[in-house]
Amino acid sequence: MKGKIQHPVRMLTLAAIAGAFIGLTGCATTGQLEELQNKVNADIAAVKADAAAAKAAADAANAKANDALRIADEANRRSMDTESKIDRMFKKAMHK
Repeated sequence: MKGKIQHPVRMLTLAAIAGAFIGLTGCATTGQLEELQNKVNADIAAVKADAAAAKAAADAANAKANDALRIADEANRRSMDTESKIDRMFKKAMHK
């Protein structure tokens, strides 16, 4: 009977030691997890800042492209007006 009592005591002792080991390891892991979470949060903030800067640059480039398109459209309109005037002057000169 004495052998049966020692076996559960050994199991209880091993369980207590394992629990303490897991608990202590868990504390270290929690600290590491918090450190990792802080790094991830910092990385996310940096990515968001980079994305905002990229969006601002893209918006500025889009505005410049729209200005260039407007200027090109105006130049094209003027070119077509000038071509019409030259064509009318040529036709008028040919009929004289």
